[in-house]
Amino acid sequence: MSTKPAIDTVSSAERTIRVAIADDHPLLLAGLAHELQGRADIRIVGAATNSTALVELLQSQPVDVVISDYAMPGGSYGDGITLFGLLRQQFPDVHLIVLTMLSNADVIRSLLAQKVSCILSKADPLEYLTTALYAALAGKRYLSPGIEAIVHRHAIQGSASGSRTRHLSSRELEVMRLFVSGLTISEIAARLQRSKQTISTQKMSAMRKLGIHRDADLIKYGIEEHLTTQSAEPHAEPKYP
Repeated sequence: MSTKPAIDTVSSAERTIRVAIADDHPLLLAGLAHELQGRADIRIVGAATNSTALVELLQSQPVDVVISDYAMPGGSYGDGITLFGLLRQQFPDVHLIVLTMLSNADVIRSLLAQKVSCILSKADPLEYLTTALYAALAGKRYLSPGIEAIVHRHAIQGSASGSRTRHLSSRELEVMRLFVSGLTISEIAARLQRSKQTISTQKMSAMRKLGIHRDADLIKYGIEEHLTTQSAEPHAEPKYP
């Protein structure tokens, strides 16, 4: 079970913490806002339902912490590892908390390898969100109980995972995740801003490493490994004061 870290919150009490939230499901955005708005030291400066809106928000005003869904289709900057790598590069001073429904150990491993140290499972209660926020500000690692269980079960940052996906590069894993979630090669290329040839090559490389020869078997394997995510059309942007 995850243990809440002892975090010095004095610095956070001295000023308002500016938070941006991002998820393509309005109900979850509302839940995140409700969880955070009760605290006097936290102000939600904006909400986004895709990567385009999130990047525009970060470009338009100062933000201390971004709380973002892992799988958030519909934007120009992709989602998952691709989006978080971009945020790290363009907004290095912004702290990041990732929300995810994915329970695949290698997705969690990839996030940790990208120095995303605060990860929450959507299956866990939102009560862990505030602790994760202060942990992110303090540069500490915080995993919600569901994520912590995956880390321990698969000995992440220890012995190798038993999953064959451990052999994939982070880019191959992203291409596979999007393909088994129902996107075509062209759609993946557009989302990740790579050529169709590059995406096709990375998909074939992933299949070769996994010992899979047919798309149907790749999709079946992705479902078994909990790599599928549901796509959604962009929604109207919620407004917060």
